[in-house]
Amino acid sequence: MAPTLTIVRPRGLGKHPTFEGWYELIGGVHLVGMTRTEENKQIVEAFITDLFTKGDQGAVDRYLDPGFVNHDPPLPGIPQGRDGFRQTGEMMRRAFPDWRSDLLQLIAEDDLVVENFVAHGTHTAALMGETPTGREVFLHGINIFRIAGGKIVERWGRLDQLGLLQQLGLAPQPAAAATGPAGRAAP
Repeated sequence: MAPTLTIVRPRGLGKHPTFEGWYELIGGVHLVGMTRTEENKQIVEAFITDLFTKGDQGAVDRYLDPGFVNHDPPLPGIPQGRDGFRQTGEMMRRAFPDWRSDLLQLIAEDDLVVENFVAHGTHTAALMGETPTGREVFLHGINIFRIAGGKIVERWGRLDQLGLLQQLGLAPQPAAAATGPAGRAAP
């Protein structure tokens, strides 16, 4: 759960030595009493919520730096960088109109924020050539974001893509393990 946020919009205050370090300007809103680490967590949480839960494609422009680098290869046919994130968000929203990303953990230190999440939605339109199944599917993942200047500048991530493909019928299900007496795995 995010910390309580107090928002003020002082008029004509500008950079005043009495208030330096007590507030920071982010997106035209002053966040009072938050550390840089807390602000970075807010940026990541807002980006994920806006893009993947609300389907707001403008989140890419608001939260990702123009020089954003995604250190993980995108899905086939999806470009790198900001456009890749935008297209992935569009693709997921089209195939799963009720797609949402639920935050399990958000851990931050300095300029890095780690997001542990589970996303889910109902498969109602084609995805990667697969006809809709009508089933709810789940995607677990962990992302590491680096923040600089109030924007996300880098991402490293690991998503359970195999699990998602199995739920969609695009990859074989794991074989059941053979068990011996008392439920122990057979040698």
